[in-house]
Amino acid sequence: MNWEHIAGNWKQFRGKVKKKWSNSTDDNVDWIEENRDRLVGLIQERFGQGKEEAEKSADKFLM
Repeated sequence: MNWEHIAGNWKQFRGKVKKKWSNSTDDNVDWIEENRDRLVGLIQERFGQGKEEAEKSADKFLM
């Protein structure tokens, strides 16, 4: 699965994002809205991960 697939089906993946990163608010998830860089930023901010680690977390989510 790739990011384009997720972006094209964001409403379906929205719930999966909330489940995976459970301390994300609805507003956070709405803000991400189809944007991988925003997801990476949210992971960095909420979970204290560095950019590289957050990118790996986002990529793992795609699998």
